Amino acid sequence: MPVLYFPTLDRIFGVLAEESLFIGKCLLYSLRLQLTGWFFGALAGIGTGIAIGFSHRIRYWIHPLVRILGPIPSTAWIPLVLVSFPGTVSASAFLIALAVWFPTTVLTMNGIANIPNSYFEVAATMGASSRYAIFHVGIPAAMPHMFIGLFNGTCASFITLVTAEMLGAKYGLGWYINWQKDMMAYAHVYAGLIVMSLVCYCIITLLFQLRDKILVWQKGVIKW
Repeated sequence: MPVLYFPTLDRIFGVLAEESLFIGKCLLYSLRLQLTGWFFGALAGIGTGIAIGFSHRIRYWIHPLVRILGPIPSTAWIPLVLVSFPGTVSASAFLIALAVWFPTTVLTMNGIANIPNSYFEVAATMGASSRYAIFHVGIPAAMPHMFIGLFNGTCASFITLVTAEMLGAKYGLGWYINWQKDMMAYAHVYAGLIVMSLVCYCIITLLFQLRDKILVWQKGVIKW
């Protein structure tokens, strides 16, 4: 294999050692974008899914929009996002949030739809109000689906992150990988990919640990 495109491991780990400070700076920039977009996307996705799942009126108006706009890849909105947001940071965070929002919304909505009616009937028999049934019966029962949506959204957000950081960003792992590719420095490219894979692994692992802590009765059902 060509050495230019497939450098040896000592060169790759040499880049990680020599440029650790610069790669760390790019990592912090990427984490700022990733966590900001992920938080707002997850919040919006869970809220939209709960609203559609429990309100017939909201389902009538919002569900068609989710089915039409949701499957469009978030990166396809780049031309509109660039002219709608004041800066590249906010535009990139919005694209990441959009990538997280759709799977979280769909899985949360489906989780609520699959709750047996007997749960709510028992709660009503014991005198629970509609508000109590939503927050203490419906949402906890739908949480396994919510976490699956968050896992899917997290993976999609990393794909969007790499593309979003090409929108004029000055730092970031996606920007670093693309810049080194243009420079034909493939040892640096692989170093950036290694760091990104480790970050993705850590975030997914933390999500699974959070899931096992909240959903104690389902611990070990889905393994990572």
